[in-house]
Amino acid sequence: MTSVWAPKPPRSDLSPVKSKTSCSAARHHKNEGIGILGNGAVLLAYAHIVYTQRKLLPVDMILCQLAFANLMILMIRCVPQTMTVFGLTDLLDDPGCKMVIYGYRVGRALSICITCMLSVFQAVTLAPAGPHLSRLKSALPSLVLPTFAVLWFLNMVIYIPALLFSTAPRNSTVPAFTLNLGFCLMDFKDNMLYIIQGVIVSGRDFSVVALMLVSSGFILLLLHRHSHQVRSVRRSRPAETRAAKTVVTLVVLYVFFFGIDNAIWIYMLTEAKVSPVVADMRVFCSSCYAFLSPYFIISSNKKVKAKIVCVVEQDRPESMDTQES
Repeated sequence: MTSVWAPKPPRSDLSPVKSKTSCSAARHHKNEGIGILGNGAVLLAYAHIVYTQRKLLPVDMILCQLAFANLMILMIRCVPQTMTVFGLTDLLDDPGCKMVIYGYRVGRALSICITCMLSVFQAVTLAPAGPHLSRLKSALPSLVLPTFAVLWFLNMVIYIPALLFSTAPRNSTVPAFTLNLGFCLMDFKDNMLYIIQGVIVSGRDFSVVALMLVSSGFILLLLHRHSHQVRSVRRSRPAETRAAKTVVTLVVLYVFFFGIDNAIWIYMLTEAKVSPVVADMRVFCSSCYAFLSPYFIISSNKKVKAKIVCVVEQDRPESMDTQES
């Protein structure tokens, strides 16, 4: 989400920001459109699997939830920002801004938490069985849905302040201690409130990323050990090995863009006035994971790929008949 930290009174005219960033923002919205298509395809593929097979494996349930969270991010961000780029103003009133910002932040939090959940789930699945771990492995499938419920509840509670501080722009000026999102503002009133909210959210994000890295490192260690054994994971459990590699790829992808996003954010906190190009770069980096991840899922998940290929092959004869007629 584009954000401009304003510890001092910022520029009074926001129109130059639009003109300078419209071209790059348009390219970003094209990427978001591709991401919406990819995440939608993953969700439809899983919906068809549920319809035909009446169930999903736990890892597929997690991937489905991840695609939904990423689709939520892209749709909530894409529509108002695209309209803003094309010069439309006064898009949302105060309640609209509150719901859009709240929905986006909850979706972003779910994306990082579910990616971490996927990594931990795969690490436990691949770990050598022991007396205590065996019971945990057998309980994993029944823990997936309760974990989803806990993650939704916690993140919806954490971001309640977004409902309190979000407002529609009143005029061309932005008050101090305000995050300027272009179409909405987050006015924290004073520096202490901003710091408290930032510490809570950043602490949660960095803790989850740390757990994500530890579990992914454990997965890589297991794969490395098993690759040197006669009965390796690759031979005995090829599906789990392929899923583990997909999980590690998603984690690396997330951590890469998370690092860039936060580096830009820290820079923005240290500057009274931030170039629109810098803010626009953060918009792009913060949405890259959401629009790239579904294509990694499609390319690595045979069931999802088979459903999508099947739909494409069914549509191809119809399109050919239409051209011939």
